[in-house]
Amino acid sequence: MGAPKVAVADVAANTRRGGDIRVTLSPKTVGCTSGFGGVLTLAPGDRVTEHLHPHSEEFLHVVAGLLEMSVDGVPVRLEPGDSLLVPIGVRHRLVNVGAEEARAVFHLSPLAPRPELGHVDLEETGPGANPDVGGGS
Repeated sequence: MGAPKVAVADVAANTRRGGDIRVTLSPKTVGCTSGFGGVLTLAPGDRVTEHLHPHSEEFLHVVAGLLEMSVDGVPVRLEPGDSLLVPIGVRHRLVNVGAEEARAVFHLSPLAPRPELGHVDLEETGPGANPDVGGGS
């Protein structure tokens, strides 16, 4: 068997926290066991609401656009080619502060003991479920 491959166009967008979040590599999609990742697209002025991950670090790499990640209330400006680590348990919010669409790649690791324990929302979110990453018991 070859390496599992997932096309972003084959993954449904999740917009619950803002933006267009697509989890491409996860226990559900490829059977991985150490984390999950995908891509994020934000329109100008759009944001991902403030939240934290009590069990996972988040790795973010900006591909296009200008973003600002608020990490424990401290703004960090991110440009194409920049990468940022959000430590376990640290609150964060991401905003597109540029005039063009922004795109980023993210990865979270390790997995939470159960998927429903992976995110703690600190602001009101939109309707719908969290991204379904699978895994856990």
